[in-house]
Amino acid sequence: MDEAKAGWERVLEDSAAKAEAEVRRVIAALNDEVVPEVRRHGSRALRAAAEELTRLAERIEGRPEPGDSGERERR
Repeated sequence: MDEAKAGWERVLEDSAAKAEAEVRRVIAALNDEVVPEVRRHGSRALRAAAEELTRLAERIEGRPEPGDSGERERR
């Protein structure tokens, strides 16, 4: 029975080691491929939001937006 237990322990240890290696590989892939892409798109989204907020602030203050001839009705 002890030999069978030792065999199962080896199988579990090997499986755990393989699972840990796979988790490390997935984390590395996320850090190398996914995170930079999210950062790039995240910064673009923030810039677009900042532009929209600038336009909103200008409308609230009553200033014409760039390229606006001033013919638009003010609200």
